[in-house]
Amino acid sequence: MNGRISRADARRLIYGLSLASVVVYINLYLVQGMLPMLAEHFAISPGASTLILSVSSFSLAFSLLGYALISDAIGRFRPLIISLWLLALTNPLMLVVDSWSQILALRLLQGILLAAVPAIAMAYLRDKLPLPALIKAGAFYIAANSFGGIIGRLLGGFMAQHLSWFASVVLLSGITLVAVAISHRFLAPLSDATRKPINDALKAGSGERRPWKGFILHLGNPQLRVFYLIGGLAFMVMVNQFSFIQLHLLEPPFGWSRFEVTLIFLCYLSGTLSAYRSGSAIKHLGVPGLLGLSLALMVAGSVLTLLNTQLAIILGFLLSACGFFLIHACCNSQVALRATGHRAKASALYLCCYYLGASLGGPFLMPFWHQAGWAGVVYGSLIVLGVTAVFAWFALRRGKGAMPLPAYR
Repeated sequence: MNGRISRADARRLIYGLSLASVVVYINLYLVQGMLPMLAEHFAISPGASTLILSVSSFSLAFSLLGYALISDAIGRFRPLIISLWLLALTNPLMLVVDSWSQILALRLLQGILLAAVPAIAMAYLRDKLPLPALIKAGAFYIAANSFGGIIGRLLGGFMAQHLSWFASVVLLSGITLVAVAISHRFLAPLSDATRKPINDALKAGSGERRPWKGFILHLGNPQLRVFYLIGGLAFMVMVNQFSFIQLHLLEPPFGWSRFEVTLIFLCYLSGTLSAYRSGSAIKHLGVPGLLGLSLALMVAGSVLTLLNTQLAIILGFLLSACGFFLIHACCNSQVALRATGHRAKASALYLCCYYLGASLGGPFLMPFWHQAGWAGVVYGSLIVLGVTAVFAWFALRRGKGAMPLPAYR
């Protein structure tokens, strides 16, 4: 930690990073609700339109590692805020691209810019806040992730149904610009504490392979590997269940419209609430207890949807989202707590596994979907959750004695 900050500055930091998180996830997931519009506007098939989310997620996952290197070398504020302003400047470029390959290239670039906030935020909080405040701040930040994902998908569905492509891009650009400006204002007074001269940072990291030292250390830490694996497998199930359930709800007997199916993402609100309360849940249940409860909620929610009624599906996804975001908040905060050095690299490795899990979930669950529809997706999900539970039990079975909270430094 580089020095304690006042309560007022702590609030500014938390609000600034949380707002930045909201705008990042709006920009990442908004296109998921706009796929029909994109297919029509660029004259491509609906299946091909899904690439627009895949390319940005792919570049985001691997860019996390680069931002970790940069922020550990020159500080948190500069790479984070520069990437946000560049993101705001790239959105209007969607109005001038005239081919599908160009929009994919632009989204690939935006994925790189979107990676800065998730790569740096938890390390930024760890640098500035004492241990009790970090747990609460991490929970608030993860809740903001959830909220941004909800708003982005619903906003995309609204745009696809009610706005033109031009109006949609203008609205997204305006939202991004205002949010980035406010985040900058919140974070600017805190920028000097972690700042290092760029020349000195480059000299310090110029030794052969030295910049990668933190990644090697963290991958060699069995405690951190547990959280990397659990977070990645849980997100592998969660994000892809939400994709396949939209296809299921479009079909008989439900027949929901393309905008109506995006309303299923309102179930993320249970995750927003559970993430916000995860700090007190860790305190009362401990890490192994919370992970066990969370996995049980995801299993129960998945099984409940097999009743195949609208009410059962909604309740099932509320349970699953609650369980998943407890897992995510727990893993994210524990990685930040247990990394005694190279903290941005530790968080970046976790999120890289997290997004890679999401990218692998689609190919894994697709054969289950083709063979048995939504029931097949549930069966495939239960396999993954079962493996996750067994691994977590063996890794954490010694409870608090095996994985004590580190003393604050």
